[in-house]
Amino acid sequence: MKYTSTQGGVSGVDFEGVLFAGFAPDGGLFMPEHIPKLNKETLTTWRTFSYKELVKEVCSLFIPSDAIPRIELNGLIDKALTRFRHKDIVPLSRLRSGLNVLEMWHGATHAFKDLAMSCVGQFLDYFLKKNNKHVNILVATSGDTGSSAIESVRGVPNIDIIVLLPHGRCTEIQERQMTTVIEDNVHVFAVDGTSDELDEPIKKLFRDTAFVKKHNLISTNSVNWARVMVQIAHFFYGYFQCIPEKASDMLPPVELVVPTGGAGNITAGCIAQKMGLPIQLVAVVNSNDIICRSVQHGDFSLGDMERTLASAMDIQEPYNMERILWLAADSDSAKIKEMMTEFTERKRLKIPQELHLRLQEMMKSCSVPDDGILQTIRRCWEENQCLLCPHSAVAVFYHYQQFDSNRILPRCCLAPASAAKFQDVILRAGLVPEIPEEIKALMKKETRSTFLKRQDDWEKILREKIEAIYQKRI
Repeated sequence: MKYTSTQGGVSGVDFEGVLFAGFAPDGGLFMPEHIPKLNKETLTTWRTFSYKELVKEVCSLFIPSDAIPRIELNGLIDKALTRFRHKDIVPLSRLRSGLNVLEMWHGATHAFKDLAMSCVGQFLDYFLKKNNKHVNILVATSGDTGSSAIESVRGVPNIDIIVLLPHGRCTEIQERQMTTVIEDNVHVFAVDGTSDELDEPIKKLFRDTAFVKKHNLISTNSVNWARVMVQIAHFFYGYFQCIPEKASDMLPPVELVVPTGGAGNITAGCIAQKMGLPIQLVAVVNSNDIICRSVQHGDFSLGDMERTLASAMDIQEPYNMERILWLAADSDSAKIKEMMTEFTERKRLKIPQELHLRLQEMMKSCSVPDDGILQTIRRCWEENQCLLCPHSAVAVFYHYQQFDSNRILPRCCLAPASAAKFQDVILRAGLVPEIPEEIKALMKKETRSTFLKRQDDWEKILREKIEAIYQKRI
């Protein structure tokens, strides 16, 4: 298995190369040169596998044994998935009104990012020890990515991690999960800007190939292919959990509803689909609806950022849409490069008609306003005594709308975070949040971060920080 850029400027890259990369040197995103196709026999065999077993099988398809031998790969994944509070890791809750909710938030930071990030941390550590290297991880977060990334590498001697969080735009708990980690290798910047704005200096740094090479700079945002790769597994798991037992060896279609911000998770679903999993995908967004407009109308154009109750999805430039369009375009890198160049320059793009039709074959999409989020949280609690986070509610809103229309197809709604992280939203819904002890403890801990004002030169400050880390190590 080798990897190529979505924009065609580089190909033949091995797994270790893409793991330790951010954006590809040509500005594109790394993807497998081919997507493995699974036959019915394989899918039938996988049907009985646990979530952990599915992660191992999926990763082994994209990580050749000469990169990480299978027995060592299995051990890394076993170690990565030890910090989850539920025996099934991602349990499925079967609720009233035909509602199936895949709870992906039982990890260290109560968010689904822990599933992939814990594995990526182990993969990084494996190669760093093998090669006696040090890396700097540079991450911008809209809420949950930063804390999961920090937890996956905190205290690791051959990794420094720099996290940019949008100050005041994520919840207090999300922010404290990052700023209360007092480790020498953790460096947190609280920035006066949106998550999209935080991505800009990072993109500029990764375009400076000499700087990236000197400082071994990598990203563990969903820019990183390994993040997307691990997430493919929970689409298989959710599918197998939702097909009727009486289907025996039949593999009927299932609809998977994905709360979508940066589009990394829905990208993993698109790849699972390409691998032969009979799923129908729904990308559900909040009022920041660029993905919805792209799918419904072919309008991939930047809008004004709105602050919503589903704050981790407050994204207007979902960079993983480039991967989705590449898949829809049958790996036509020249077409993707032309399109993304136009979008970068004009911040708007009309998706060509043929490509738009293919995109619509891959998924549906809709957007959910804040009042819909609150209504859904209340309804789910009243019917099931189950608290949803606002992002999970975005998916469940779609289910309630479709269920009321008597849709028959089995459906799985992905729940990316615990409601405990969004106390203010739960209170606005007129309910009382349940707060785990480890989250309560965050409020009493010391915090540490560096504040960056809007008028500061963020790129310059990041360069200076990375250089200071380098000087300290030599």
